[in-house]
Amino acid sequence: MPRRTALEALERFRRDSAWSRQVMDSLAEKNSLDRRDTALASRLFYGVLQNMALCDFYIDHWARGRLEPKVRDILRLGVYQLLFMDRIPPRAAVGASVDLCRALGYDRASGLVNAVLRRIAGARDDLPPIPGQGTAQYLSTRYSHPLWLTEELMALRGYEGAEAVLRCDNEEPPVYIQPNTCRVSAGDLAARLGAERTENGLILPRAGDIAGMDAFQKGLFYVQDPAAHQVVEAAELAPGMRVLDACAAPGGKSFGAAIAMGDDGAVTARDILAKKLALVAEGAGRMGLKSIACQAGDARDIAGGDYDAVFADLPCSGLGVIRKKPDIRYRDKRELDSLPALQLELLEAISTAVRPGGRLIYSTCTWRTGENQDVTRAFLGAHSQFTKTMERTFWPDLDGTDGFYLCRMERTNQI
Repeated sequence: MPRRTALEALERFRRDSAWSRQVMDSLAEKNSLDRRDTALASRLFYGVLQNMALCDFYIDHWARGRLEPKVRDILRLGVYQLLFMDRIPPRAAVGASVDLCRALGYDRASGLVNAVLRRIAGARDDLPPIPGQGTAQYLSTRYSHPLWLTEELMALRGYEGAEAVLRCDNEEPPVYIQPNTCRVSAGDLAARLGAERTENGLILPRAGDIAGMDAFQKGLFYVQDPAAHQVVEAAELAPGMRVLDACAAPGGKSFGAAIAMGDDGAVTARDILAKKLALVAEGAGRMGLKSIACQAGDARDIAGGDYDAVFADLPCSGLGVIRKKPDIRYRDKRELDSLPALQLELLEAISTAVRPGGRLIYSTCTWRTGENQDVTRAFLGAHSQFTKTMERTFWPDLDGTDGFYLCRMERTNQI
């Protein structure tokens, strides 16, 4: 059943372009998978999404002619098991794929599936080379990212830098947590959880069911990548300040702001989606952060304000978190190219909430220049009352964080 669930998830993702986590969660529940089978189905599904182009390269090397989409998905699952899952014997991976093919009524294709997977299994130590090494096309195939994305990365980081980022995108990221220092010190929390203390924060030894952890339920920590936490650090908050988190969900920056002020201040957590805002309120209640007030509304409707610090963590392409959400790499480039106009519109509306002398921190979880430096450059060019005081791009290979961008701007006068 886990392999069939993974196959069903691939089909739904391919057909509906649905978000992968929603697909897997709904199918695991529908098929009544236990925790172990859910873990296997998820590993297969996400693994194929991370390595689809590479799997297809080897499939097409040995399978000539057009393949039914579902048969190709079965082959992808088989190839992933053969090349990336050492604990599954090759015979079992091949046999399970053939059985899956027959169970779904593809008897005529079962022989092809058997032959292709057996050839790949036999050639695992001597696979056919991917052509074009040193080019964007090679990276696109080797790390299963769209060609346009690899070309943009190469323009920013060069060939070796781009490859390092793409490699990180296909690796399992560490789970970083931030301590609720209103209730526990970082050292005590690390000792309690057996977490690793690094310059970037605390790393849980294993992910597992975080929400079920006693320390989580007692509000001793929240999950947040160190790069996102730098938005709070950049605000240089002090007790008694007023903070606006304009696009707050899932709430990490609001939590961080309240904690940085010792829960002595006022944090307005605003979001357009009431359902997501409810999660922010739940998190604040769990951690006992009374300074956070949730407010539903579109960021474009913000009309003035008197905040000391305003966070504008805006909708973006999300390319910096591909290692957590592998399906992001398959988003339509035309859709992503339309984002900077929206980001600039939102930033201009949100900026009206900053008091003279206050700070505006713009951030995204992407490395794309068009959504980052180009947006802040356009904003600053049209708003002389703001001055840039900090700008940084974070990279997974260089910083050990998500790909992320932040720019701190200070309002200097009331013009």
